[in-house]
Amino acid sequence: QVQLVESGGGLVQPGGSLKLSCAASGLALDDVAIGWFRQAPGKEREGVSCVGRSEGRTHYANAVKDRFTISRARAKNTVYLQINSLKPEDTAVYTCAAGAGVLGICLLAPGNYDSWGQGTQVTVSS
Repeated sequence: QVQLVESGGGLVQPGGSLKLSCAASGLALDDVAIGWFRQAPGKEREGVSCVGRSEGRTHYANAVKDRFTISRARAKNTVYLQINSLKPEDTAVYTCAAGAGVLGICLLAPGNYDSWGQGTQVTVSS
């Protein structure tokens, strides 16, 4: 059974940083594409970052480029999302998801992922 568990969310002031974790059991994260998505109240889910399987390429939404960094820790079977220079508009539930991917490419559309975690809340407020 595949299980993805996110952690690392919290309340942070504007300009602060957080490092979100996505830990997996039941699959090797190196063998799949991993996406990070967020959903704010009253808004649709949006993809913010993803990484293709193995030594796959990374991809970022325009709204988070230069502030978010996705990375893998293979020994821990965990994918991270480092979030810097947080803004109030980054407030959302952040969820990781796993999908087959195509070679080393990943896409930010939710339909490309079939295993989802429960999410971790990120709140940016002074």
